[in-house]
Amino acid sequence: MANAWRKDRPTKLPTLKTLTLTLSASLFLLTFLYLKPFNTTPNPDPNSTNKPTLNALFSHPSILPYNCQDSPQAHPVIANTVEGLKYPFLYSLSDFGSLPDKPHKNIVRILKGKPFRRPDISGTVQGLLEGMRGEGKKGIFVDVGANVGMASFAAAVMGFRVLAFEPVFENLQRICDGVHFNRVGDLVTVFEAAASDRLGNITFHKLVGRLDNSAVSASGAKLAFKSNEEIALQVRTVPLDEIIPESERVLLLKIDVQGWEYHVLKGALKLLSRKNSEAPYVIYEEDERLLQASNSSSKEIRDFLHTVGYHHCTQHGTDAHCTKKG
Repeated sequence: MANAWRKDRPTKLPTLKTLTLTLSASLFLLTFLYLKPFNTTPNPDPNSTNKPTLNALFSHPSILPYNCQDSPQAHPVIANTVEGLKYPFLYSLSDFGSLPDKPHKNIVRILKGKPFRRPDISGTVQGLLEGMRGEGKKGIFVDVGANVGMASFAAAVMGFRVLAFEPVFENLQRICDGVHFNRVGDLVTVFEAAASDRLGNITFHKLVGRLDNSAVSASGAKLAFKSNEEIALQVRTVPLDEIIPESERVLLLKIDVQGWEYHVLKGALKLLSRKNSEAPYVIYEEDERLLQASNSSSKEIRDFLHTVGYHHCTQHGTDAHCTKKG
């Protein structure tokens, strides 16, 4: 009961002067905290070099990188890890199938307790980049027609910086999901745009229910899924040469744009014209039906690539792999 005397001691009310001083001090403190810049980044490593952020490095006066923080959240979100990869990652679906009659095959896999089926491009990207890293090569991965990020995240979880282009808003939302799930926000820069051979706008055709088949060509978009509804919308276009600085090395360039590949390659003339040791390894979809729907052809693409030094191309299913050295 050593402190019992406090109970009997009369309570001394604070004076008006005391209250005024306390209130003034509180207001000063709140003002200081409000005006002070809020910084969530940890203290920088004194041994590290100050490098510009990806969003600052890859930019253009007329088009800014897509801001996942400001993007409306997609719902519902159905995400899972991918099976059979040395460097696993997660991605979320934009195509749910015809629920409940014909759900997407990966939804069925989730219900069975299985991971998502491995996309072929994910394994290809990781295999190529691991080989390049083993040779001591450093650089970025460029993903044109990123869809929901199945190639982008395959590279990012390995520690590679990624520059991705995707014009379909619903797919951008899923890329943002994957950026969060895989904790790769400092490695992935995304542009809400279609890569092409000129800066501007173009009519793009979104295929409802099969967003991975959306295309610049209306007939190309519906080539495989004629029964699906097709919606025309305006999207931004930007050449890769306008975004990628000459000082930045590109290790691997992947292009899957449903027949618009020739225009993407033409917009990367400077990038593709780099000397052999600095030129990127190129993977592009070479589907003759899709190319013809966009008034192009595989021969036109091969001829163009030859003019910039790509004389070694091999076929891998519907994809072509091209390099400047055998």
